[in-house]
Amino acid sequence: MAKLKLKINGKEISKEIADNILLSDFLRDTLLLTGTHVGCDTSQCGACVVHLNGNSVKSCTTLVADCNGAEITTIEGLSNNGSMHVMQESFKKHHGLQCGFCTPGMVMSAVDLLQKNKNPNEKEIRDWLEGNICRCTGYQNIVAAVKDAASKM
Repeated sequence: MAKLKLKINGKEISKEIADNILLSDFLRDTLLLTGTHVGCDTSQCGACVVHLNGNSVKSCTTLVADCNGAEITTIEGLSNNGSMHVMQESFKKHHGLQCGFCTPGMVMSAVDLLQKNKNPNEKEIRDWLEGNICRCTGYQNIVAAVKDAASKM
């Protein structure tokens, strides 16, 4: 068992948890933050992306015990006082989703990209999102959404 102290979506969390619990399972099953999706359990699809100390990580292959003392942001933590984040608004505006399963991971990855590169070109956006699989959209609207958000962030 590991004693954890985390800050998740701005809220201090202290829990005792087994050493082998994945961050995705902790978020979904313990904290009921179900916006973080698990699509593959092998770090291939990117639906589980969250921010760990400001960087996007795939939570399905990250042990929560390794996150002690960290600050984590999930898709639920992007909104501000009930208002959607600029990236979420942009995905909505450009219909950068269809079934929505990959959307939380795509949004979290795209936010991280724009924190590191304020004005990425199309190739940079596509390269950055390479670890996120969308089985529905063909990515055109996702790229358009990221470009639009970049102009507003």
